[in-house]
Formats: sequence, C-alpha cells, structure tokens
Amino acid sequence: MKPKIKLAIASVCVVFLSAVIVFLYPGCDESYSSQLRGVEKAKLTSAPYVPQPITRNHPTKVIVDLETTEEVKKLADGVEYVFWTFGGDVPGKFIRVKEGDEVEFNLHNSPNSKMPHNIDLHAVTGPGGGAASSFTAPGHTSTFSFKTLNPGLYVYHCATAPVGLHIANGMYGLILVEPKEGLPPVDREFYVMQSEFYTEGAYGDVGLQPFSQENAVDENPSYVVFNGSVGSLTGDKSLTAKTGETIRLYIGNGGPNLVSSFHVIGEIFDRVYGEGGTVVNQKNVQTTIIPAGGSAIVEFTVDVPGTFILVDHSIFRAFNKGAIGMLKVSGKEDLVIYSGKQKEDVYLGSNEEPNKDIFAGPINVEQIPGTSQASMHEEEKEMDMSAFGKSIFTYTCAPCHQQNGEGLPNVFPPLAKSDYLNKSKEIVVNGVINGLQGEITVNGKKYNGIMPPQNLNNKQIAAVLTYVYNQWGNSGKKVTEDEVQKVRIKKILSIK
Repeated sequence: MKPKIKLAIASVCVVFLSAVIVFLYPGCDESYSSQLRGVEKAKLTSAPYVPQPITRNHPTKVIVDLETTEEVKKLADGVEYVFWTFGGDVPGKFIRVKEGDEVEFNLHNSPNSKMPHNIDLHAVTGPGGGAASSFTAPGHTSTFSFKTLNPGLYVYHCATAPVGLHIANGMYGLILVEPKEGLPPVDREFYVMQSEFYTEGAYGDVGLQPFSQENAVDENPSYVVFNGSVGSLTGDKSLTAKTGETIRLYIGNGGPNLVSSFHVIGEIFDRVYGEGGTVVNQKNVQTTIIPAGGSAIVEFTVDVPGTFILVDHSIFRAFNKGAIGMLKVSGKEDLVIYSGKQKEDVYLGSNEEPNKDIFAGPINVEQIPGTSQASMHEEEKEMDMSAFGKSIFTYTCAPCHQQNGEGLPNVFPPLAKSDYLNKSKEIVVNGVINGLQGEITVNGKKYNGIMPPQNLNNKQIAAVLTYVYNQWGNSGKKVTEDEVQKVRIKKILSIK
C-alpha cells in the first residue's frame, strides 16, 4: 500500500475516533486545552436541581459567591427549626466546576447571623479544605482560591467549632468537579442530600424545635430527611421524568452521624460511581452505601411509568423519620416489563400442609401456646375471658392491627375507637368467621384490603372480640358464644 494511501486511512480513523469522543463526551474534543482562559461566574442551584453540564473545552477562572444565613424554616408539617444554611437552603447550593479550573471563592456571612461560619470543601487540596482561610464573622466576606485538581462529587460543610453543631443545623452541600472530558450525557440530573436533625421534641412534635446536644452525641436523630425537610421530595415536589429517559442522581450525605443505605424502590441502578469518584465501579446495584460526609453518583433508565420511592433502606428512617422521596414517571406502559396486578383471589392456605405457619393463611389457634384443646379447658378455669381474649388477640390480630389497636395508616384499619367496630356486633363477628374483602370506611378513612377467615372456634371468637370491645375507648360490649353461633348458622342457611 502506498504511503499516501496509508496516511489518508490513518487520518480518516483519527477523525472518526475524535467524532466518537465528542459524541460521548460533549464537553471535550480533541483540541482540549489545559491553558486557563477567561472568567465566569458560577451558576448555583437549589436542590433538587443541578446546573447545566459544562461544555467548554478548557479550564477557566470561576467565581463562586455563597452566603451563609441563619433562619427559621419548615422541618416538617407544623414543625420549625432554626437552620444554618449555605445560600438560604438546606442542603446548600449545588456548585458545578471543571477539572483544572481556578476557583475564586467568596464566602459572605449575613449581617443578620449570630455565629461566625466557614467552609470546608472536600474538593480542595489545602488546609481544612478552605476552612483555615474562610472563617467569617457576621457581616463580613472572606475570599480564597483553589485549583480543582481532582474530578469527582464532593461534600462541602461548615467546619467552625463546634463542627458537629454547624453541620447538624444544616450547613452542607455538594460541589461537582467534572472531569475534563465531561460526563456521559443523560436526560435528567437531580441533587439529593440526606441528613439528620436532632431536636428536643420527638418526631412530629409541633412548634419551633431546639437542637438537642444529647441526642446528637447519642446519634439518635428525631428526623432523617432528604433535602432538608420531611416531604421535600413528595407530592408536588416530587422528581419527575418520562419513560425511556436516563436519570443521574448526585447523592450526598451530610450526616452528621449516620451512614445512608440509598435505594429507589422499583428501580435498579445501572451504573454507580462509588463514593463520588469518576469511575463506574459497579453495575446493576440495588442499594448503595453513602457514608457521612460522602457521596455517590447513580444512573438508571426508567422503563415504565409510576411512582418510584426514594428511601434510606435502614427502613424505619424512611417511614418513621422522614427519609423518603418520590420520582414520578409518566409515559407509555410496558406490560411485558411490568404487568401491574392481573388478578386477586382469597387464599385460604395450602391443602397439603394446612396452617404450617401461624402467619401463613388462616391461623389455627391450636398452635398458639396455651390454647390447644388439650390444655385449654384447664387453663380457661384459671384464666378470665379478658386474659384469654388478649392471648388470642396477640397471636391473631396484633400482627396487622398492632398491639395497641392503632392499625397501620392506609393499610390496616384501627380497632381503637373504631366506629365500624362499635356499630354492629353481627357484622364484626361475621367478618372474623367469613373474612372481609372490599372497601370499608373506618373513622372516616377508606380501607380496601382482604382479611381472610380466622380459624377460631366460638369461644375464641367471643373472647377476642370481648377483649377488643373493652380496650382503647371502645363501647365495652360483650360477645357471647351464642351470638357467634347464630352468625355461623345464618351463614350455613344462606349457603343451603
């Protein structure tokens, strides 16, 4: 082959490979220059939003202006807290720069602040991550500069003593240093940051809640939340996307104490940049660990519509302390990927091994300690009906309706102060004998589920219902074995 032809072929290959690089990494091309050029002011965003990807192919001088404030804001419905913030928000503003940039950082402390503040950016190579140069009294500004040597997703936080107090009050955020070649393009990017709040009052106690040093030291938060408050990513504030889109979440954990087990219910992370680095170190991940003061980048494609729940899978934090969010996806159904519920039937247990497990299908009270027929008659002589009913309740009813009779919101109706329960003994007895299916209204709230028939004899049903009727502010009625038997006979006659 002639040298000129070889040269032409090589040139075509170079052009083709360059085009591929530009397509995959739009922020970079073959002419990327390490020479610093120009000046720009950083565009900062509030969670859950993220500044646009950086498309320039050279480093520049970036000016960042960030104000620290102290202000009363909502922590939960009816609950307020004095937050210390970067930029008026918790978490602080999202900062986006690029590898090789020279950043001029201006930290302004509001004249209304009572405390001095500073900033430690984990992206900074230097004493205190900038904290040593940014201690700022109220009504003052401190300026320092740094070069972004290492790409990645980094936490920043206040490091003024006592450091834990400043972080616990809301002073943290994320700074993304894009690699010089940029990140692969996605359809949507969001900013989510988990943290804890330690209040004197318990979760949900209304009013302005003060910080609890004791609870913080014991690592016992009243609240574990995303983006600074309960409900910040639910309802009208939910994240949104369309089917077929690729989502990138920049996730941080401000702590100050707990490790996050971040999970999206109904989704699998296609790619995870572990610990906020720039290399995909795992694929097809269900839950990723994010340490306090750490971060992660996760990417996934949403294939079907619906509401996908973001949680800390240390699950009581989600459903009892606030670490819950929503991603609402609209678009066309794909019934092959996910069919939805196709049918629903009543299950009465296996015919091969009936009642092998007392919580699998109808409960056979013969298996409950102290309630077998062989021992029951002797024990009933010693045990009054209330105690006997309580024993039955504990093993048959409490797993769903809870030991205190409060039920579970939107799932299992309450038995405590229940208008449904107190309206008609016959309806209640029939429900225990024959089960319930379909919508009912209890204390003004609708429930739509299935309660299977309970495998109890007349004495056991009379005892457990009498116990329930005499607890938790109910009517105090008594159910007799004869009343139970009449309901059974009515059912038999109706079948005949």
